[in-house]
Amino acid sequence: MKAEVMLIGAGDMAIEYTKVLSGMGVNYIIVGRGEQSAARCEELSGHSVYRGGIEKYLAEGKEIPEKAIVVVYPLSLKMVAEQLIHAGVKEILLEKPGGMDLAEITELSNLAKDKGVSVYVAYNRRFYASVAKAKELIEQDGGVSSFNFEFTEWSHRIEELPKPKGELEGWFMANSTHVVDLAFFLGGEPKEMSSYVCGSIPWYSKASAFAGSGITKEGAVFSYKANWKSAGRWSVEILTQEHKFLFEPMEQLRVQNRGEIKVEQLDIDDEIDIKYKAGLYKEVEAFLTGNTEMLPDIHEQKRNAIVYQLMETTGHKVF
Repeated sequence: MKAEVMLIGAGDMAIEYTKVLSGMGVNYIIVGRGEQSAARCEELSGHSVYRGGIEKYLAEGKEIPEKAIVVVYPLSLKMVAEQLIHAGVKEILLEKPGGMDLAEITELSNLAKDKGVSVYVAYNRRFYASVAKAKELIEQDGGVSSFNFEFTEWSHRIEELPKPKGELEGWFMANSTHVVDLAFFLGGEPKEMSSYVCGSIPWYSKASAFAGSGITKEGAVFSYKANWKSAGRWSVEILTQEHKFLFEPMEQLRVQNRGEIKVEQLDIDDEIDIKYKAGLYKEVEAFLTGNTEMLPDIHEQKRNAIVYQLMETTGHKVF
């Protein structure tokens, strides 16, 4: 039977994708690189893994489905996506952030446009059950009036991770944008923004503390903060005329009514987010069925990366 999807990568995140693809009954191929990760993936997924990496796979002229999901290290995302595009893959779901900086994402955006290939960036938090419920309630309230978010990272934990230096230096793009993408997805795209940074960390030279504010194209004001040398956690707060919606943690949705002090956790239909890695099933479903309105493509990610680049510096920009 011809495979519908090729999954490139055999690490922990790839294993989460195998659970979803198997649960959907999709026929797929897994292409891994190292023996250890491939063996572990086979054991946990019950699915065979091709060893040797995508270069070897393509060089041997093996089957190439029209759709691919790329789940490799952030430093390799752009390179693998380019190889797949040149090999004739027509639709790619590329793990976040799609590239390590604006330059990489721009190059990939240009190539995808030139070759007529659809490349989507896998920000699975957009597909959380908590986010779906919040979007419904925000619409009922007449839209977002303001929002704020925090993307503090625990630097004392991160510096102990077995990551290459290049990936750590790109940590904001590779990891913190999980939060930033969700905040702007719910709150709206920035029209104007000022940003401020200070400090540094041995493995991240650009900054250790971040702050900024702005206004969206729809007229909602926003602010953000993060201090990677202090206490804190990821959070997003969306405010409407009637409610404050809090994502902390993001898999849950809490609400505060106007004129009240208490904050209540809402019941949400999150059965699928419990069975699979949160957001992943709905994300893959959107990619495979072509209902990609909520999936950012590489061209949207290029626009977003301009915002992300500003957030790593001190400056002001009108978009």
